[in-house]
Amino acid sequence: MDLSIFIQTVTSGVLLGGLYGLIALGMTLIFGVMRIINLAHGEFLMIGMYVSYILFTKFGVDPYVSIVVSVPLLFVIGIAIQRFLLMPLIKAKAPGENQILMTAGIGLVLTNAALLIFSPNYFTVLTTYSNATASIGKISVSLPLLWDFLICFGITGILYLFIMKTDTGCSIRAVAQNIDSARLMGINIDRIMIITFGVGAALVGAAGTLLMPIFYVFPAIGELFTLKAFIVTVLGGMGSALGALVGGVTLGVVEQMGATYISMALKDALGFVIFVLVLIFRPSGLVGKSRF
Repeated sequence: MDLSIFIQTVTSGVLLGGLYGLIALGMTLIFGVMRIINLAHGEFLMIGMYVSYILFTKFGVDPYVSIVVSVPLLFVIGIAIQRFLLMPLIKAKAPGENQILMTAGIGLVLTNAALLIFSPNYFTVLTTYSNATASIGKISVSLPLLWDFLICFGITGILYLFIMKTDTGCSIRAVAQNIDSARLMGINIDRIMIITFGVGAALVGAAGTLLMPIFYVFPAIGELFTLKAFIVTVLGGMGSALGALVGGVTLGVVEQMGATYISMALKDALGFVIFVLVLIFRPSGLVGKSRF
């Protein structure tokens, strides 16, 4: 085995895994508080990607700058969906399955709306740095992927400070740990759920913007990344923020190792294999269940 190729593969996997971790972080945050899997998660990422694409092609805004638009936009969309579509189900004490089905329906609506607006064509953003690389000996690193990795950890750090150091963050942790006790303590559960869903949507919107310089967008891309986010969430541990990062890096490394040493066509299948093995031998995930 060529050691330089191995290090190159692992490095690429870790950098890609950081982006996967940010994508899954929004899903695990929503699950930790609301106990539901958001099946429209990938469609929120798609919106973030299209926002970045439109701002770049129409106004010449750099994809990394467009994050200041995509994050607030997705936050507002997430709040609206939780307030007007999911909250009525919660107030009616509908089973959790109904909320999951609602998110699936929202995902279908968003996908078909994108299909009508943008057509089924694939679009990408080509910047002066899209193919830029940095070399360290025999190791070559994609600069956009490296920047994405660093920005992902920066966003994760901001989220950590928000969750741990603010009153709203403390309320989110309280609801995630025990919703009944939080209600008895006077916490407005509805408000916290609305904010949490908005933050979860904003996180994946940021991930979509960061993904745009290195990937392409089309209306059905949400299905792919909803699945990846779910795999990462389960790998790390349902409801665990640290688990989302660990699961993301694990999936990224496994995919890159599979693409390098087995087959590019089978790299996604290897992710499923790891997913099944974790479910069999460590159902609580690599990190374990946690409520932030």
